[in-house]
Amino acid sequence: MSLFGQVKRHTPSSTKPRRSPLPTTAWDADRKLDSAHGGSSHAQIAGYGRFFTILYLPFPSFTSSSSSSSSDNYLNGNGLSSPKSHSHSRHSSFSQSHSHSHSRGRYIKIYLPIPPRLYSRIPRLNSPIRILAFLLITLTLGLFLLGFKKTRRGGSTWSPPFVDPDTTVITPEEAALIWEWEILSGHYPSTHHPPDHIPLPPQLHNPIVPSSLLPSPSSPTPLVAYQNRNSPSQPKINLIGQGPERSYLNAWDTRENQPGFAPRPAPGTVLDLDLVLEKCDFGTNKYVRDCLEFLRIGGGLDSNGRVRRGNYLSQYKQMYYEATTPEKRNDWTSRSTPLAAVDPSRSPLTLQNPYPVSASFDSRSACDELHPRIFHMFWAGPFTDKPYMAVMSFLFTQNLGLDKPLGASSDIVKGTCRPQFWVWINPGPAAAVPNPSAKREMYESLATNPWSAPFLDERFREVVKFKMWNTTEQLDGIDELKDHWRDMQIFNSGGNVYKQQQQKAQPTTTAQEEEGPKLGELLDEQNIDGVGESEYTTELPATTAAKKKKDSVFEKVGSSSESDYDRLSVILSDMARFVLTYRFGGIYLDADTLFLRDWEELWNYRGQFAYRWSWHQKYNTAVLKLHKKSALATFLFKTALENGLDFHPMTVSRYLKDAGLDKLLFRVPDALFDPAWLNMERYQRERPPFPYFPEFSVFFSNDKFDTAGAQPLGFDGFFRGAFSYHFHNFWWMPFDPSRNFPDLGQRFIKGEKALKEAAKLNSLAGQANLIKDGDRDSELGETKVEGDGLVTTREDMDDEVDLSWSTVLKRTFEGYLRGERANAYGEWLEWGE
Repeated sequence: MSLFGQVKRHTPSSTKPRRSPLPTTAWDADRKLDSAHGGSSHAQIAGYGRFFTILYLPFPSFTSSSSSSSSDNYLNGNGLSSPKSHSHSRHSSFSQSHSHSHSRGRYIKIYLPIPPRLYSRIPRLNSPIRILAFLLITLTLGLFLLGFKKTRRGGSTWSPPFVDPDTTVITPEEAALIWEWEILSGHYPSTHHPPDHIPLPPQLHNPIVPSSLLPSPSSPTPLVAYQNRNSPSQPKINLIGQGPERSYLNAWDTRENQPGFAPRPAPGTVLDLDLVLEKCDFGTNKYVRDCLEFLRIGGGLDSNGRVRRGNYLSQYKQMYYEATTPEKRNDWTSRSTPLAAVDPSRSPLTLQNPYPVSASFDSRSACDELHPRIFHMFWAGPFTDKPYMAVMSFLFTQNLGLDKPLGASSDIVKGTCRPQFWVWINPGPAAAVPNPSAKREMYESLATNPWSAPFLDERFREVVKFKMWNTTEQLDGIDELKDHWRDMQIFNSGGNVYKQQQQKAQPTTTAQEEEGPKLGELLDEQNIDGVGESEYTTELPATTAAKKKKDSVFEKVGSSSESDYDRLSVILSDMARFVLTYRFGGIYLDADTLFLRDWEELWNYRGQFAYRWSWHQKYNTAVLKLHKKSALATFLFKTALENGLDFHPMTVSRYLKDAGLDKLLFRVPDALFDPAWLNMERYQRERPPFPYFPEFSVFFSNDKFDTAGAQPLGFDGFFRGAFSYHFHNFWWMPFDPSRNFPDLGQRFIKGEKALKEAAKLNSLAGQANLIKDGDRDSELGETKVEGDGLVTTREDMDDEVDLSWSTVLKRTFEGYLRGERANAYGEWLEWGE
């Protein structure tokens, strides 16, 4: 009988054949074979034959054909007995083959820690079904083992498979300190109570929520008592309202506005995000379309039609103003948790005194230093049409006082604080160390770049500010990071770490270079006088230097396609938004964001927020408001330090949830800042908002079916009611393909000409002969030479038949700067000449 059917167990006391897929021997039989060759190396472990199975695997040899054939008599290529052998001579053949091969090392002896009785019952892999089952079991076991992860940096325990590791690095007592600090600082205007597991004091007064919304727990209102009548266990009520009363505005409250334009929000009005959440929360099956209607009507943006709906005035009260109250200071002693109560690998959480709760917004006489109105944006590489559009939308929508003469401008505009736009430029690769003259070179590049030079004009000098990002300087400004970040890999996104090579330190910059050149000196050197009379040089987004090392992620600057983008700059921007808001306060926005309305109500919201990541219960920090040096921001840096400096939005969501602090960062419905995201994720397509974008790329498309409303409706028809629109990257797609230059009129004509000439040199090389010949007809049309020497063709004046939404918005913003139309609120730009 073949060995595939039965294998005889070679023991002195048993001759009963047993089933086995491979030739096996017991330990005693193997010891006899070794003794026959004079060997005694296994004698010391004799007696373990019941626990080990021995396999002989062939070791291929090409020196002798006879020895190869002799091995085939016993073992084939899979370590199994050849079916040509007979069972009555198997033992003698095995002994001879083993004796012959043992001296030449033809076989490898393997000891499996499996008892022979159990091994003989293992199914043989002699069919495709069994092989497939074996592979599936092996794959499942491998995935299960790979699911184990370390809890955090320096941790010694492992999390269960397929479960995110716990990121908590603070104790519940420290979490309670953070809650108490933020509440007493006036940073929690919500009526939602903290989690029950946070050990807060039995009674904690909230200085900015009125008592009518947070009644005392000892005497609940009849409505609260009725709602809680059937609840066996009531949540602890720790908050007591002690703030100013709120007066909610009617939808059509009389405000100053230009005919045909929406009125600006009244100074001091606050958006009630609790009410917005009730109307717009995707988790409670609310539609983006209905949310935008709620925001549009309640914000007074529906002034053109004013389409009445039943009982419409009462359900659209979303904005309020606070009664005038004096400034309040809190009696709170700075304290920290003892070292014995926390992880000894880190320092305890220490907080300073809470912010004094200032008076209501409408009574302020100057901008609040603790809550500055600064929009931050991070950009890497040469300035292009993408940050250009972000700044243009800022000028078109925000209350900047640009309708007043230049000399009359001040920080206070129409009773409210004027916001500023800080554009942070990282001039080189994200991992590069800036050279000593990097700041001067950055300003020179901005002054000679047609996309950025208009914003250096004296008219925008007080509202648009360019600043250079220096990673070393910024991270050293964070107390929790300055002593640790140099020893870590800072490019960590969602657990994916990019390790860069150690770079040589560059000489430190002088004080003059650190401050950067004065704008007047720079304009004189570059022959820029503020009215566009300089000779611009052209900087295209994809430079030759970047292309040479485009395969290196550490040398890349900018993104040229969906599959080839600057990953490290994206990771750096994930960190930069928390650093900038912590150090300077304000709101951070991604560079692929466009403003759609005045943000007065959001600036006056006293809390901190980001917005929801589509349908997930996570944050997207593309819009992030954090207060300057707040306790919540301190917690985020301390937690990120213990988790590898990972600032990916999904990871930050875990930080907040694990510590029980997620309510302190309000999760705004994405309809306010990203109204197309749910449609792109294939949600709510049965009732989409307008315009309908099944993909983000449709924003840049001029397809005849997708852009029917772009031209007749224009800016007023683009997600009316939303505060901003996030078009999600697409850095490589121009906003206006047929006019891919800043079309700002004669004031900045030099930049327009420079980009036109560069485009002709790069894409219209076939017109070289036509340009040399001057005026003549050709297949491309008639040409003429203008007085400034710029050669144009009739094709330059042609345009696309159907304009994309991106093109319509770009030309709308540019029309405002050219003086051809008013801004979103009916205000005309005054150049002050």
